[in-house]
Formats: sequence, C-alpha cells, structure tokens
Amino acid sequence: MCDKAESERQLIAELVLRARKAQAIAEGFSQRRVDELAAAVVYALSRADVAREIAEMAYAETGMGKIESKIAKMAVKIPGCFYDVKDQKTVGIIDYNPETGITMIAKPIGVIGALIPSTNPEATPIFKGMLGLRGRNAVVFAPHPRSRKTTTRVVELMREVLKKNGAPEDLFICIEKPSKGLAAELMRQCDTIMATGSGDMVRAAYSSGKPSYGVGVGNAVIVVDETADIDDAAKKIRIGKTGDNASGCSAENSLVIQKGIYDRVLAALKKEGGYLATPAEKEKLQQTMWHDGALSIDVIAQPVEKIAAAAGISVPAGSQFIMVEEQGVGADYPFSGEKISLVLTLYQYDSFADAIAQVNAITNYSGLGHSCGIHSFDREHIMKLGEQTRTSRVVVRQPNGNSCSGNWSNGLAFTFSLGCGTWGGNTASENITQKHYLNITRVAEPINRSEPPEKEIFGDLLDNMVL
Repeated sequence: MCDKAESERQLIAELVLRARKAQAIAEGFSQRRVDELAAAVVYALSRADVAREIAEMAYAETGMGKIESKIAKMAVKIPGCFYDVKDQKTVGIIDYNPETGITMIAKPIGVIGALIPSTNPEATPIFKGMLGLRGRNAVVFAPHPRSRKTTTRVVELMREVLKKNGAPEDLFICIEKPSKGLAAELMRQCDTIMATGSGDMVRAAYSSGKPSYGVGVGNAVIVVDETADIDDAAKKIRIGKTGDNASGCSAENSLVIQKGIYDRVLAALKKEGGYLATPAEKEKLQQTMWHDGALSIDVIAQPVEKIAAAAGISVPAGSQFIMVEEQGVGADYPFSGEKISLVLTLYQYDSFADAIAQVNAITNYSGLGHSCGIHSFDREHIMKLGEQTRTSRVVVRQPNGNSCSGNWSNGLAFTFSLGCGTWGGNTASENITQKHYLNITRVAEPINRSEPPEKEIFGDLLDNMVL
C-alpha cells in the first residue's frame, strides 16, 4: 500500500513539474496571445466532424446520454462559453477606478487540477482548458475512470492545437490511467482544484487543503403556476429534461404544479412524450432505480426504453420521459431526490406559499443551493421564489436543464460548473467562469477622502436604536 501511494505521488509530481515548466512560459504571454490560443482550441474542437467523433466516443465508452446532445455541447455550448469571456481581460491591468484609486492586475493561479465527470467527459475538459489557458495557467486533467478514453482524446486534441500554434503542449496534461488515488494526489499537489463530479469527489476536493471550486447536488425543482402558458411550459420542460438523457445536474427533476391546472399540465406533458406510471409501475421503478438507498448507475442518463425494460414495465413507442406522482419528501420517498435519469416527479400545491415550502423541502433533502425554476407570468410569484428559496439560480420560463448553465436566452454565465454556495457546501454561489481562474492583485493608491462626521456615518440608523 505504501509503495502504491509513493508511486502515485511520484507520477503526479512528474506531471505537475511538467505543467509548472509550461506555465512558467505561458506567464509571459500577452493578452492577444492567450486569446488566440484559446480561440484556436475552441474553434478546432467545436468543428462538426470533431464534435461527432468525440460524442460518439463518449457514448460508446460510457453508454450514457445522447450523441446529438453531446455534439451540441461541443459545437454550440463551448463556443458560447468562449464568446462569454473573450472580451474579459486576464493579463496585466484589467481595471482602474480613479475614484477608489484601485488598480486591478490579473495574475495566473499556476497549476489547476481539473476533475472531469463521466457524464460530461467531452465538453468539460475544453471548458476548463479554455478558461485555464486564458488565465495563463496549466491544467492537469483527472478523468473519471469510466470515461478516460474520451477525456484523454479531447486533451490530446487540445495539445495538438497548442503545438501547431507554438505553445507548450504541457499546458494541458491528462492522467492517462486515472484512479481515485491519483485524483487525490493531484488535489494535494496542484494549486487550485476545479471539481466537477460525484458528491464524494467534490467533498474530497474541499478537504484536500487546496482552494477548490466545486458543484453541489442538482435536483432542480420547477414550479408551474396558474398563469403559465401550459403548452409552452410542457415543451420547455421536455427539452430541459431530455437533453443528453438527463445527464446534467440541472435537468428538471421534479415539478410542483398548481392543483387547479394539474390535469391540463399533465395532458400537455403527455403530448410532449411523458408517460405517467401507475402506482404499481412506480413501485417497480423504485425497486429498479435504487439499491440500498443508492441510485443505480444502470439508469443514469439511459434511454426511456432501457429504464422501462429494466423495471419490467411497458411504455408507448416514442415516450420521451417517465412521470411519477408523489406526495412525500425524504429518504422514504426516493423519487424526491436527484435521479439523473429520464424520470420526472410530479407534485401538486394549493397556495403559492405551499409551492415554495415544497421546493424548499425537496432541495433541503437533495439539491440545496443549486437551482429551481418557474413557469409563470406573475412577477410577484417569481420574486418570492427567488427570495424565499436557498438556491443560487431561479430560471424563469426556460428549459432548466440547458439554461441555468448559461444560454443565449438569458444572462447567466456560460459554464459547465455550477456553484451552489455555502448551502451546497461550495465556495461560490454563481456559475463558475473566467474570474475564478485568476488571482487578482489590487494596487491601492491614496485618494482625497477624509473621515466624515459621526452623523454622516450613521445617518438616521441611530434614531430607534436601543443602546
């Protein structure tokens, strides 16, 4: 055991040393240089033929998700990620405020350890590599063992782009034979960890002793109130739920529907390909999907037909997702938790206060800090959901699955890492983006400002104060 640990330590030490040598060169790159390199990486890997090759490889290796969804992530989402940050300065002076006398200077982090999940082995490395490169960092990637071939291939392609453009290939390095031990060792030796993966891996990142940005449990809950455009809501719920076979943590997991429109919403969902399981079928699904309280990997991001067959139930041809009705929340009601599969849980509510309570109950059990959504035209309802839930994002009248990570339809930062704040045990409560891949030095020059009188400091805040 000691020999194995020492071997892992030496292997990672060699990779990190190579990365540091490359990063020392990149530290001298200009803004234009890193922008050109990042653009070249994104452009090359978002080409239709490359995206299809990688998507097919990922599907063949993991058996999860959909090839077309994976192509879209590489060909559409990744360029969106680049467009979102391409005008953000990451080299030298990035801001000066004459009123405060503060000059902000961007500097590299150094070597970033990037944990890559099996559910998104194709696009996550490009995203983390692009942001790391623009920050003049080196990135060492730790693939999930189940998807190592795909991630290794993506990193190989990114290294080829660097080489063709005269940059050090070792700005991107992949652990070619990954393991939990090697990932843990990388977390100990790198400068910052960008963790996307299982809850256990994210917790390991935070306990590694190194600065970390992680993600929390998804389990997005979507409210449908009485003002919703029901057909539009059903369509968007289907889009968000079925993208990449629900492999993403932001996919719709539960609906909380106003009881007065419940039957109409259910009918609209059925038109979109939703199949409502009977109570007996729901019981079969539960026995198939969970074993000893743990979600079975055999249903994660799998087609509806495969899930139904495993449970011994029959669904109509063309079914897009399975729906189950539920009342309870917690360990005794597993359908209230994150499912990462094409199974959608339905709840009903009376007053909007009940809807908020239901969202909070579900996310408190699983998904605290992540996201929720609402199909509504009542701004008071929308704002109450934002004010009274412990979620980092509230997505309004959009497919949650492909919108809360940034989309052309909203102003959230494009990302493949969704911070869930202290609620979800994370450092950030926002979409992880370029600024999280930088160190910032603030130069504070003297300004013409004197201490104000006490009355100005406190104003009328002392009027009703009891001392």
